[in-house]
Amino acid sequence: MKSAKLINSKVVITDVEKPRLNSKGAIIKVFGCGLCGSDIVKIKHATPKDESSIKLGHEVVGQIVEINTDTDFKKGDIVALGHHYPCFNCDYCRIGAYSMCETFKKSNIEPCGFSEFIKVDENHLKYTVYSVPKNLEYQEIAYLEPLACVIRAIRRAGYTLDSDNSKSNSLVIGLGSIGLITAEALKAFGVKAFGYDINKGRTDFAKKYGVEFKKDSYDCIFMTSGSSKAIDTALEYVRNGGKIIVFSSVENDSGYRNNDIYYRELSVIASYSPSVEDYKISYDFLCNKKVNVSDTTTIYSLDNLPRAIEDSICGKIFKAYIKI
Repeated sequence: MKSAKLINSKVVITDVEKPRLNSKGAIIKVFGCGLCGSDIVKIKHATPKDESSIKLGHEVVGQIVEINTDTDFKKGDIVALGHHYPCFNCDYCRIGAYSMCETFKKSNIEPCGFSEFIKVDENHLKYTVYSVPKNLEYQEIAYLEPLACVIRAIRRAGYTLDSDNSKSNSLVIGLGSIGLITAEALKAFGVKAFGYDINKGRTDFAKKYGVEFKKDSYDCIFMTSGSSKAIDTALEYVRNGGKIIVFSSVENDSGYRNNDIYYRELSVIASYSPSVEDYKISYDFLCNKKVNVSDTTTIYSLDNLPRAIEDSICGKIFKAYIKI
């Protein structure tokens, strides 16, 4: 079967053996997989010794073709899924830092999302796999995992669905696909959401979704930009006593200045990957159209994955979905 690998710093579509189901879990025929910014970061920064362990693609939609499970899933089900789950028992899980859990880091789909078939295990079926509703296109439900990541960041900021967030305002810095769905999800939480980007194409695109910039002071800043220059922008627009949610890596070791944090009593909080509860909320938001992700993707074939990556890096497209 076809599967993407990183070889000599280039993404190559290779022939590999189809995964076998030799324990509880499922084999899924992949219909498509979203291209995540984290895939591009892996490609850009991989060293030769890392390449064999890098798995590309995790925003998967497909159909179960083989299954051995105690869950309610069955052969023929069309599903969307995430790739990591925690152990729920370690010290990290005990304090809610699920993405720091060793089980979380080691768990994954096999061989990778940009493959004709993948294998998931029983815990994937229990915690990260969801049935695809009929009212969504495959490229829309493929947002299940990235939206769950976004929801994790919003909840880390202290917003909850059962509280009145209408008096709070937030600014999203960086209006790529993650930034846009962050703003959309904030609105679903009842927060007044605004967006900032130096790329006019992105700001114009965001306006179609009702996300604009207002020169103001904000209760909370969501950093979804990969530029270290955005740190100064965050410090400019966060109000004293406010929060900055770090939801992206940057290209160097730049950081937030100690005295800015101290004298202004700022909270700088990181958010990395979702919990099981975040998947549940993400699924609800997508199924009930509480977050609008329509018309955000450009579709490529698996053979054209390298082109999709290049177009994403060059900013020619907003979000790539790879049809397998």
